[in-house]
Amino acid sequence: MLRRLTPVLLTLVVVALGVTALAARPDNGGPKRSADFVVLAGVAGLRWEDVDPQHTPTLWRMAEQGSIGSLSVRSAHRPTCPVDGWLTLGAGNFAAWQGSNRVGGCPATGVTVEQPDGIGANLPDQQSVVAYNQDKLAWGATPGALSESVRCSVAVGPGAAVAAARPFGRVDRYAPVLPADPAALLGSCVLSIVDLGTVDADDPTVRAAQARQADAQLARVLAARPPRSLVLVAGVSDTETPSRLHVAVADGPGWERGWLTSPSTAREGYLQLVDLAPTALEALGRPMPERLFLGRPAVSVGGRPADLRTAIDQPADADREAGAQRRVAGWFFTLLAAAQVALAVAVLPLLRRARRHAGPYGPEPVSRRVVAVVELLLVAAALAVPAALLADAVPWWRGSQAGWWFGVVTALLIVGGTAAVRFSPGHGSTLGPLGAVAGLATLVVGVDVLTGSRLQLNGVVGYSALEGGRYSGLGTIGLGVFIAGSLLCGGWLAQRVRRPWRPMVMVLVGGAAVVIVGSPYLGADSVGAIALTAGVSVAAAICSGGWLTISRLAWATMAGLAVMIGFAVVDLRRPAAERGSVGRFLAAVGDGTGGLTVHRASSANVETLVNSPLTVLALAGAALVWLALYQPWGGLMRLFGIYPAIRAAMAGTAVAAALGGLLGGSALDVAGAAGALVVPMAALAALRVLDHSTDRTLPGGGRPGEEGPAGGPSGGGDHPDGGRAGRPADPEGAARPDGDDDPSDPVPGRAAEDDGEAGTAGGTAGAQVPTQARPASTRMRAG
Repeated sequence: MLRRLTPVLLTLVVVALGVTALAARPDNGGPKRSADFVVLAGVAGLRWEDVDPQHTPTLWRMAEQGSIGSLSVRSAHRPTCPVDGWLTLGAGNFAAWQGSNRVGGCPATGVTVEQPDGIGANLPDQQSVVAYNQDKLAWGATPGALSESVRCSVAVGPGAAVAAARPFGRVDRYAPVLPADPAALLGSCVLSIVDLGTVDADDPTVRAAQARQADAQLARVLAARPPRSLVLVAGVSDTETPSRLHVAVADGPGWERGWLTSPSTAREGYLQLVDLAPTALEALGRPMPERLFLGRPAVSVGGRPADLRTAIDQPADADREAGAQRRVAGWFFTLLAAAQVALAVAVLPLLRRARRHAGPYGPEPVSRRVVAVVELLLVAAALAVPAALLADAVPWWRGSQAGWWFGVVTALLIVGGTAAVRFSPGHGSTLGPLGAVAGLATLVVGVDVLTGSRLQLNGVVGYSALEGGRYSGLGTIGLGVFIAGSLLCGGWLAQRVRRPWRPMVMVLVGGAAVVIVGSPYLGADSVGAIALTAGVSVAAAICSGGWLTISRLAWATMAGLAVMIGFAVVDLRRPAAERGSVGRFLAAVGDGTGGLTVHRASSANVETLVNSPLTVLALAGAALVWLALYQPWGGLMRLFGIYPAIRAAMAGTAVAAALGGLLGGSALDVAGAAGALVVPMAALAALRVLDHSTDRTLPGGGRPGEEGPAGGPSGGGDHPDGGRAGRPADPEGAARPDGDDDPSDPVPGRAAEDDGEAGTAGGTAGAQVPTQARPASTRMRAG
């Protein structure tokens, strides 16, 4: 009865851990702030490198007394051209102007602004732009949602008119330029949007002049601002490719000397362009329009350096890092994919010749030095992604040759990690390198997540604030590495204990990983936690031996569904502004807009599948496993038979990586990152298993009369002293076994497990007897 209840109990444990991790959320909302007026002032193209006391003294003083941050100007088009930025500002959602998307830069899109009277204005193209965003684009944005949420709004300049126009094109109050005394105009409505100009020149002198002109306009706005007003200054768009991070400053009661952030980024000092509209309504105490805003109200948090120059250097440095990351990431993953494919091809002949033959005939074994070199290369390949993540601890992006500096730092870290694995205790055992590499990878990603995921933000193997997909927590590549590393660590540890305890070990290690991935304080990836829960359940179900039966697969599926349902119930009870991705999706399904989310995820999967180099890694790894390692001569089946916990860990990794990529809209990226770690280690372990497939083991663990590990017979596994079990104590006194599998064994090629147990994976593998004790006909079969 206990054996039958074990899967049920383990499923309940995994579900409890998953729901506990996902249910609690940090308090992202500060105290409610109120203002009588809000002024949104935008400067297209303004970056923090343009701000200094000499050329922009007004903005400098405003930043000193207010809160600052880096603004991601993501819109429905890339790059975000000025008209797209203004439209996104007014929609509170990712929007784009019809026909503004052009390859190679931002076109000079003219916006027609009609003034039928002396008060307001009209945009005749607005209705077609609204239809374009709702029918053609995947975000379902409604341009003018911000102005529709207030009774009256003011626009100054053509860009501001695009943001302030209501869905039918009407601008309540409009002025093409700031009047001589703008106080009356800015005080006529609770919301004012002002276009301060554009900073788009490449020449530093001209660019400084443009910034000075925008600063002079800002000085006039601040001089005429209404009482009890909040002024937000934002670099609302890009003006060229590639995209950059831009200026965001908030000045008003409750916004003194802090960092700007929002729940949409969950990262101090970062907010999105879509956050400005809900921030304005939050400050005015107005309700948010239902289903229209994707942004969240920004807040000010402490911790900013007292010196403004030091504070500004941080977002400016983040902008440089994000720009360098875009240039370096492409060639890094291309080189990694090429290196792993070449290494896979080089491993094939070693696999074919790794199994030793006891007879006089057979292929000449490969040189031990060649095998040792290939093993080191496999370890280095598996450590490439963790080393690239750790390389961001060094400011390589500040040099003139950022790519070369990153390559040098990463190469040194790979060499250091490979040396650590090579000289680690137990390296000579079959699973020694696998356990060491998995432990290092899990440690690097886990420590980064526990310390705020600072290495992943704008990192080469992390996520970019310019892309706008994620700003905190565990990224796609980090998720793949962490899934593979944690499950392999669990399998390695489980293999070292007795069979009845293996599911418990796997659940403990995997449950801790689920908490790290899913906790909003840490990994903040609810989809990844659900996928990892399914993977842990699969691994726990088969880690003690046997196949992945329908019942075991059903328990794993039920665990994943239970975590998702449990989290969904908790998440839906929260206010709309505090919900996670699962809760937002279910709420969208309830109000009829869930199809947009599914469409966006499907489009993201297709785009990532076609364009990502990690797709090549995933497909190449799958091809190596299926066409080589999993063949009878490839060694992986033998590895799985001897070490069922490793088989369970790899099966759980495959399930979790596939689900995480599919549900998260990243296609095969999670699987590619996981495969970059798992496949080289699987090849290395297969080589070692094949190398010892003909070793002779005695019931006493290598010497007659000796006891194996855990007081039982041993064979084919790793001896507790770090050597390889199966080596005869006296090379001349013990004969080599035959090189063929005994057809009488229930599982051909099987040796006893390293813990002295036998009979896993559906068969019993007894310890082999010395050659002298076997019939002559059996000894001659190898010849």
